[in-house]
Amino acid sequence: MPVTQDLRVSVQNMSCASCVGRVERALSALPGVEEVNVNLAAETAQVRIDSETRIPELIDALDRAGYPVRTQTIRLNVSSMSCASCVGRVDKALAAVPGVLEVNVNLASETATVTYVEGAMKISDLMKAATDAGYPAEPADSVLPEEHSARKAGEARDLARKTAFAATLALPVFLLEMGAHLVPGMHEMIGRTIGHQTSWMIQFALTTVVLFWPGRHFYAKGFPALLKGAPDMNSLVAVGTGAAYLYSLTALFAPALLPVASRAVYFEAAAVIVVLILLGRWMEARAKGRTGAAIQKLLGLQARTARVLVDGEPQDVAIERIGTGDILVVRPGERIAVDGDVTQGSAHVDESMITGEPVPVSKSEGDPVTGGTVNGTGSFQFRATRVGADTTLAQIIRMVEQAQGAKLPIQGLVDRITLWFVPAVMALAALTVLVWLLVGPSPSLSYALVAGVSVLIIACPCAMGLATPTSIMVGTGRAAEMGVLFRKGDALQRLTSVNVIALDKTGTVTQGRPELTDMVLADGVDRADILALVAAVETQSEHPIAEAIVRAAQAENAARHDVESFESITGYGVRAKVAGHEVLVGADRLMVREGLSIGSLVEAEGRLAVLGRTALFAAVDGRVAAVLGVSDPVKPASAAAIGALHRLGLEVAMITGDKRETADAIARETGIDHVIAGVLPDGKVAALNELRQGGRRIAFVGDGINDAPALAHADVGIAIGTGTDVAIESADVVLMSGDLRGVVNAFEVSGRTMRNIRQNLFWAFGYNVALIPVAAGVLYPTFGLLLSPVLAAGAMALSSVFVLTNALRLRRVRPIMEEARARGGEEATLLSPNPVAAE
Repeated sequence: MPVTQDLRVSVQNMSCASCVGRVERALSALPGVEEVNVNLAAETAQVRIDSETRIPELIDALDRAGYPVRTQTIRLNVSSMSCASCVGRVDKALAAVPGVLEVNVNLASETATVTYVEGAMKISDLMKAATDAGYPAEPADSVLPEEHSARKAGEARDLARKTAFAATLALPVFLLEMGAHLVPGMHEMIGRTIGHQTSWMIQFALTTVVLFWPGRHFYAKGFPALLKGAPDMNSLVAVGTGAAYLYSLTALFAPALLPVASRAVYFEAAAVIVVLILLGRWMEARAKGRTGAAIQKLLGLQARTARVLVDGEPQDVAIERIGTGDILVVRPGERIAVDGDVTQGSAHVDESMITGEPVPVSKSEGDPVTGGTVNGTGSFQFRATRVGADTTLAQIIRMVEQAQGAKLPIQGLVDRITLWFVPAVMALAALTVLVWLLVGPSPSLSYALVAGVSVLIIACPCAMGLATPTSIMVGTGRAAEMGVLFRKGDALQRLTSVNVIALDKTGTVTQGRPELTDMVLADGVDRADILALVAAVETQSEHPIAEAIVRAAQAENAARHDVESFESITGYGVRAKVAGHEVLVGADRLMVREGLSIGSLVEAEGRLAVLGRTALFAAVDGRVAAVLGVSDPVKPASAAAIGALHRLGLEVAMITGDKRETADAIARETGIDHVIAGVLPDGKVAALNELRQGGRRIAFVGDGINDAPALAHADVGIAIGTGTDVAIESADVVLMSGDLRGVVNAFEVSGRTMRNIRQNLFWAFGYNVALIPVAAGVLYPTFGLLLSPVLAAGAMALSSVFVLTNALRLRRVRPIMEEARARGGEEATLLSPNPVAAE
């Protein structure tokens, strides 16, 4: 009799009784479903099934019916993982829990990210599954980052103590047995003094302490895993050192069981192997701690307290008690606690730790401020708008954690190999022993033991398991420090296959709002006077072009005048009386309509048109006085960034709803290759498909709500961080800076990280492919070389350290583009045509 199980899942998209009926029919039609109860108010479905194996079929049926189940994601801290084989076993154990949809286990961060059907299981089920597999787990959220960091540091210190203790005991063992190879006559001296039997007894005593005190972890973990049929790295070490130790015990206490020629001890091999592997684990632990340095740095930006106005008086309040709407006081040099808007005062705020921009940003009443940034010289008050987990800094930390825990497509091959790697190594070691016993020279038993132990010890699934996740952790962390956030870790790999960058125009290539860019004056006209008169007229209009002229007048401190009369002339422009003058502002047709000559400024208007400017004429008291050029100006960094993208071998396209003339002018100014103009907001997806022809891969960069579909449709969506939340949520990569330099830096980090991963994988796999046959003795027949187990242990420990050290080089990656202060303003500059940075 099958055991039935009640399953309760949360269902999306149900809005009426007919939805309930459709959900019930979809579930009732499945084999093995005995009872269905759908609750519209609770948006749940209670199902009785005959087996847990029916859960995937149930989920698929609801998806097809248009009512997908709700899912949740949890991040677990997983202990005791030491190699890639451990990753595979944790993955398998968690994936077997009913209701789990996706599992991503990361060896470098020692975490597992699990996506599961809401209501189908409990968190305790996941924790139990991992613990039963030998890898205790707990929710990551239940451990404060400071506690996790302290725990990792404590693990490194514990390993350091064990390594030092083991090395102190192993050194005499090594000198007693191997000293004769280093010091002539030492073997005879030992025989004349303490005697070889006593030497062996000393080695036995010291090695026993090494193996069963600092090295006991390998046996406590390795043998149970072996007995379960799931051997790991600890099993290889346990079997290898155990074999050397037991062989030596036999030679010491029961020599009659061995041929005379094979009576030798290998205590030094067992002891030194444990020391070297502990040394490697300690170096790994230290390096792993450094891979998470970016997260620790971000966490360090969070203020612990803030000064909040309570009944008009500032009081120090813990950051956890700050609520939305509270008024906070920020003094010079203080770190801003939460996100908000300035209500009083002004200052220059250093936002470099969030955006990567080195120049302090001016803040005054109404401007937004970001938690984690540092106030400069001024003092101000601001109203909290986002607190706790909603702040920009908290969201950045979550994004970085998610990206660091991602599993790239390239990792799939590694996972498939490592699942059978350790069992294959053990089988190969057994085969090596057999071959040496059958065809090896005398003493064949000793040769067989040395070769078999070397094969077990030299194999390194640790390096294979660390190759990808360590590079991802360091690369995405460094990117965050540069203001580039990979919301989805696999975007790191996909970005390297992109051929074309498609850019939205407004707010991405350009500033996003019109500005007065040109003002050509007729002879004898004063700029300040004309600008003041025109601005007075335009204050009566709400048109964006009028606002641009008013802003320019304010920036130049132009005189302010009252408007005595105002008339809008539809289709032509406006007329007003200002400070006793009759003022006309409008297109050239307004001047013609009023019978005014524009001959002297026609050439200037033509030049503005070629540049994509909107030209307006201004006339005062019946005389044309000036032509004004208004446009959405190109951001200072855009041209340099597009040039840098070209140097990376990428084509650059621009998609805009603006008219062709304006778009072409911007393309000429910035060096854009392709222009798709006149595109309606819903046409950007079709424009991407047009660019995609020929199998090209597209990255789209945008910032507005209307960019969200294109960001989601592109192979990689890149959102400008100054844009809308909708655009950011649709993107794979978020740029905290407001211009295209971040795009260049994103490609730089992506390329270097993927190159680093390939280097690590080449080393990890190449090391094993090359050295396992050497350890087995393949060079002995020709060259008489047989690898010592001690050397094998050293090589194995160094392989993991090499991978981690290589990944840590990514911390030295520099931005290709930075902001430099230039005479007359700020501009984006390329550091060098071919910047030298760590890969």
